[in-house]
Amino acid sequence: MIIKELKTKEEMLVVFPVLHELYPSLTKEQYMEELELMLPNNQYGQVAAFDGEVCAGVTGFWIGYKLWCGKYLEIDNFIVAQAYRSQGIGKAIIDYLKEKAVQENCSMVALDSYTTNFKAHKLFYNEGFGPKGFHFIHILKDDALR
Repeated sequence: MIIKELKTKEEMLVVFPVLHELYPSLTKEQYMEELELMLPNNQYGQVAAFDGEVCAGVTGFWIGYKLWCGKYLEIDNFIVAQAYRSQGIGKAIIDYLKEKAVQENCSMVALDSYTTNFKAHKLFYNEGFGPKGFHFIHILKDDALR
């Protein structure tokens, strides 16, 4: 298994089948459009695990700043393909991002997880993550959510 940071839209398009497992309603066209909006900020990237040419897992990440913590790295849309789960891929991706956060001089690594995703919670707890608060949302467009 090779962990690789993806920096270009072309590299990121390769991981679409894995993202589609998490978001079945996401089309490749929508994914390409959203990448075009996110990439120019130079704050968004992706890290993927590859088994040969096959993407086994992927996550996006953002580097940002908040008043309460300063510079931080946020993990976004973390998924390991169904066929590759429970093989240490999630841990390998998290380890890569923790090291990246250290290199970027971040104060912390953050992530959101759906409240019903208990298997992921176990991984996150085992990797030293813990809840700090609630992520409240107010939905304005139901049909825009995946």
